[in-house]
Amino acid sequence: MRPVKIQTFISLDGVMQAPGGPEEDTAGGFTLGGWSQPYWDAKMGEVMGQAMAEEYDLLLGRKTYDIFAAHWPNAGDDNPVTQKFNKSNKYVVTSSPNTLDWENSQPITGDVAKGILQLKQGVGLPLSVQGSSELIQLLLENRLADELLVWTFPVVLGSGKRLFGVGIAPLGLELDDIQISSTGVTMARYRTAGDVKIGSFALDAQ
Repeated sequence: MRPVKIQTFISLDGVMQAPGGPEEDTAGGFTLGGWSQPYWDAKMGEVMGQAMAEEYDLLLGRKTYDIFAAHWPNAGDDNPVTQKFNKSNKYVVTSSPNTLDWENSQPITGDVAKGILQLKQGVGLPLSVQGSSELIQLLLENRLADELLVWTFPVVLGSGKRLFGVGIAPLGLELDDIQISSTGVTMARYRTAGDVKIGSFALDAQ
């Protein structure tokens, strides 16, 4: 079974849209792109380097794929992320399978949840999800995600695409690891843990 690992940056109010730059994703009139960069420090670079060093294939939504395909193949071969992304298999949820020009790209069409389940049940590397907000909603709704690496930045953005959208299915999580940067960014790794556990602080009746 191939695990599906979601890796994402979010603001304190849960927005994951366009952390890397002003023009990354302006959908819905989003004007605060690039909000993660001012918080970057050496600790975050270390943790990111460890995550990028793992072996994986990419599982991407079409919008994120197009952003990556326009940038990474031209970022220079001396960049380890470029090398990793170019050589990896890229599974892309798309309605236009004939327009995937980045090397080693394969489309997922039709019943997306079924297609991803078949990928998970096959033999191969873990599947890394980056960006791809709409795809993440589908993965969580269908209990297809196994791990979430969530970096939470101490900033409130107010609006934008959220990691946990309206109507998201309830899901239990277990903390596997957490680290904190000098700038207050929490880098937490969670494993999915089935249904939400319910308890009560109510006092027993006397």
